[in-house]
Order: sequence, then structure tokens, then C-alpha cells
Amino acid sequence: MIEHAVMPSALGDIVLRAESDHLTGVFFHDQKHFPPSARGPMATAEESRSRVIRQTCEALKAYLAGARQRFDLPLSLPGSPFQQRVWQRLDEIEFGEVLTYGALAHSLGLSRGHARAVGSAVGRNPVSIIVPCHRVLAGNGTLNGYAGGLERKAHLLALEGRPEGSAGLRQVEGKHHLTPGVEGFQ
Repeated sequence: MIEHAVMPSALGDIVLRAESDHLTGVFFHDQKHFPPSARGPMATAEESRSRVIRQTCEALKAYLAGARQRFDLPLSLPGSPFQQRVWQRLDEIEFGEVLTYGALAHSLGLSRGHARAVGSAVGRNPVSIIVPCHRVLAGNGTLNGYAGGLERKAHLLALEGRPEGSAGLRQVEGKHHLTPGVEGFQ
């Protein structure tokens, strides 16, 4: 049985999806590749019948409060073998570390010319934040390519103490006034 629940956060609503006892999705409500099945009314994550959704909610709250750096949740991520390889490598990027798309490709035994294919797989990561796709940067070290939006990517990197996050916040401030950790950041 598939269950969806919503978790309000300073980054906007996060929709959590579980199937049986496995987490299968973590999506910002307005992100690219938001699944159509996750639209409509749903329970809050804290009230969910799904144990894994409640665990994910608590883990995400701790991460966003700066009290957690890794996640240990049961995942089931449908995807191609190539996507699975990329997502597995993403999960190995430590808190506060970053890689470029080219370096990520190289770490998978591919040439840096495969950076676009790797970027496409990164963008299809169904459990953003949990499998940290926000830790991948453009070849020149700037922010790009986050399905949840560059403002959120900058916020997550700043939360992890990355200078790219702080620079990214300044970069996008022309559109929005952003201050990491402040209620209402959107």
C-alpha cells in the first residue's frame, strides 16, 4: 500500500511517500518531477499511519535543525541500474562535502563527459535530502540543477556550513530575501 503525508518545513511543504515499510519519496510540493499520485489532501507526516513516514519526519526535522547529519531509513527507490549507481554514490557524499557533476561521473568510473547523464540521474533522485543530491555542484563550483529549486539547494548547503550555500543565497537574493534557518524561508 502506498501512503503519502505532508511535512510542513521552513523550506515549504515536503511530501513523504512510503510503500509498505520503505520510504519511496521525499518531494518538495512544487519541485520538478513531483509525482502526480502525490497531489490532493493527505495527512500530516506526524499523524501518518506509516511508521517510516513518521521516522522520516523526525529525522528531517532533526537535520533541518542542525542536529543530524546522516539518515538511516529503509529505502526502496525504483529506477534504472544507472540511476541506482548514481544514487548509491550520492548517498556516500558526507555531510558538508560537495562534488561536481564531472567528479561524480569520474567517481563512478565514467569520463567527465558523462556529467549530463549523471546530472539527469541526480535530478530524478526520488528522496532528495535523504540521498543528498544538493551536494552536487556545477563544474565551476556554482549552484545549478536542483529539482527543489536553487534557493532550497543554497539553504541546505548553508545548513551544512558550505560556502557555496552562502554564496548561492546571495546569488538568488535578487529574487527573494533569503536567510537560512528563518521561519518562512521559501
